[in-house]
Amino acid sequence: MVKSVPGWLRAATWAFVLLAGVFLLAPLVVVVGVSVSESQFIAFPPQGLSLRWYEKALGSPAYLDAFWLSLKLAVLVTVAASILGGAAAIGLSRGGRSGGTLETFFLSPLVLPSIIFAIGLLMLWSAVFGPTSFHALWLAHTVVALPYVIRTTLAVLAERDPFVEEAARTMGASRLQRLWFVTLPQCRPGLLAGAFFAFNISFDEAVLSLFLRNPGLTTLPVQIYGQLEFSPDPTVAAVSTLMILITIALMLILERMLGLTRFASG
Repeated sequence: MVKSVPGWLRAATWAFVLLAGVFLLAPLVVVVGVSVSESQFIAFPPQGLSLRWYEKALGSPAYLDAFWLSLKLAVLVTVAASILGGAAAIGLSRGGRSGGTLETFFLSPLVLPSIIFAIGLLMLWSAVFGPTSFHALWLAHTVVALPYVIRTTLAVLAERDPFVEEAARTMGASRLQRLWFVTLPQCRPGLLAGAFFAFNISFDEAVLSLFLRNPGLTTLPVQIYGQLEFSPDPTVAAVSTLMILITIALMLILERMLGLTRFASG
């Protein structure tokens, strides 16, 4: 018979959850507060309310160019990681004994420090291709985003009904038809979730972008970092708040299309 949970343990659990929530959300509150401050400097709590820092950010060519570069890069990384990650996950789910070794290989970027990978890729790219380019950024971001697509897709494929594909084969469906009409629809929740992670990882990646940039390749995180280093003002907070809103919008879209609760429970 399971004993009831002591009252002190429940209170300690709720206190821990509350403190963890405050620890995670407090920085976001500070960033949003600074972004609407009238002060010329980064200060919290805000001294007066103003939207001029948003106007300055949205009218800055440096921020706009960096945003469009990051958006273009994130979209291309999402497409590449979804295609490659989906294909790898389907192959790994049918790999038998070799699947575990290959899965470890594909998921290895998760445990490799970003700075080590960035330095290694910078040295390799410079030796083989010369100066870094947009393609180097695309490749680097895709490599670090790929494991998330593979992991979420594998999680969905682990719950699939294998007899559905077998029934399609019995009914005369070709291998390509089974892939298109059976396997890919089964992968859809994992692919959408993986694409969400891939986009956010690429859009927010700073270490790889910092090492692989050149004067014409400055992503939004690198632009924010440079602004904080040399001339910090509340414009940085306004840009950061806009990035938070983009992430929230993507989460709402994913919830609408897939259902985050249903995916998490699966």
